[in-house]
Amino acid sequence: MITSQLLGYVAILFFCVLKASSLDTFIAAVYEQAVILPDAPLTPVSQEEALVLMNRNLDLLEGAVTSAAKQGAHIIVTPEDGVYGFYFSRESIYSYLEEIPDPQVNWIPCTNPNRFGHTPVQKRLSCLARDNSIYIVANIGDKKPCNASDPQCPPDGRYQYNTDVVFDSEGRLVARYHKQNLFLGENQFNAPKEPEIVTFNTTFGRFGIFTCFDILLHDPAVTLVKDFQVDTILFPTAWMNVLPHLSAIEFHSAWAMGMRVNFLAANIHFPLKNMTGSGIYAPDSPRAFHYDMKTEEGKLLLSQLDSHPHRPAVNWTSYASGLQAPSVGNQEFKSIVFFDEFTFLELKEVTGNYTVCQKDLCCYLSYRMLEKRADEVYALGAFDGLHTVEGRYYLQICTLLKCKTMDLHSCGDSVETASTKFEMFSLSGTFGTQYVFPEVLLSDIQLAPGEFQVSSDGRLFSLKPPSRPVLTVTLFGRLYERDSVSSASSDLTAALRVMLRVIASIVYSLNW
Repeated sequence: MITSQLLGYVAILFFCVLKASSLDTFIAAVYEQAVILPDAPLTPVSQEEALVLMNRNLDLLEGAVTSAAKQGAHIIVTPEDGVYGFYFSRESIYSYLEEIPDPQVNWIPCTNPNRFGHTPVQKRLSCLARDNSIYIVANIGDKKPCNASDPQCPPDGRYQYNTDVVFDSEGRLVARYHKQNLFLGENQFNAPKEPEIVTFNTTFGRFGIFTCFDILLHDPAVTLVKDFQVDTILFPTAWMNVLPHLSAIEFHSAWAMGMRVNFLAANIHFPLKNMTGSGIYAPDSPRAFHYDMKTEEGKLLLSQLDSHPHRPAVNWTSYASGLQAPSVGNQEFKSIVFFDEFTFLELKEVTGNYTVCQKDLCCYLSYRMLEKRADEVYALGAFDGLHTVEGRYYLQICTLLKCKTMDLHSCGDSVETASTKFEMFSLSGTFGTQYVFPEVLLSDIQLAPGEFQVSSDGRLFSLKPPSRPVLTVTLFGRLYERDSVSSASSDLTAALRVMLRVIASIVYSLNW
């Protein structure tokens, strides 16, 4: 009896200490790194040569970590491929890989570097975290031997993984995540046999982690938030911007808002490959972001976040389901947005209420421009279908966007600047999903923190006139359960869309 009472007192004391030591807020840092690439990434090199390059990139990372720690940061996220770059083959990346153990082994590489073989990169990351009393999130490569007893073992006898690691403020390895959804061209890596759900707890919240293309698919991204209730997502990425809907700062900030979590996104800085765009995003608004296609310099961002953000749920169909879709006759037109055929309506007046539908999705827009310019065209678009280029995922999208030229068939092409200012907008749709990500992107690829809001009934609306001309206002919906829809006709349709896009580009260039 005495023993059980004593255990009870100890448990209560532990809970009180834990609660007292927990933080309501924390300072997050992300580092957009101008990665140093190998001269000949397809040519295999020795481990010594590989380490020389990796140490050059780790020197850059060390500068960012030291600066972030001096400014009070509790955690810093660095980019995917930030330690060694990209363009590798399976053979040429091997010398850059290390054996990364399961974090359950309770290992501090800084104090015991040879416990799991030759691990100089993990030792240096661990020591950086330990010396600066900061959590470090980095992306490196893991190797795991296998043999013929494993029917899925690759012919070269090893698995190679695109891997995120997290070291705590004592330098201990606390998380390891193998990227599940490899993007096109990542043939140097294997995907794990099952999606890995990786979380860890700190005094400033519960964290989950995934990498780059994972964000567009259900596992592990949605599962981490829905089933494991993480407060903050850590997101190393090497993201190539695709306008109008998939630029890094635009989509990543929208995912944070749609999933109602903090989101720390660290992108590679490599403008020649259209890679830039990092940020610290809260569920209600971006806190810090960076987009720079003009310079070759990296960028460190810091901002304070709530450790346990709370945002009310949104019913994305509530408002729009109560509206009626009017008949618009032959005013609609088709145009291609990133290989998908949208149904559009041109906004012909300075103010108005417009509706456009495709399949089960109807999109409703109310807007007022400061003036209707004669040299710019805006349109309201809807798409309800399976995207099949550079991945297969089912989308429902409502979008207000600026067309590239006065030609309506340019609606959906990449546009970076605009001149038309809006006084207000309100966008909603009859979505068949509760996974909808609200985007507002302004001229010169800028976000609009504090300038818009999402209501509980599913309306994305402006709180005040946007500070810059509008590029896009979008509700980007994902129907994960329909990703596996497959048919010959959908593949043929996708192929035809690609052909149409190519033909249109050729015609435009000839006219130009």
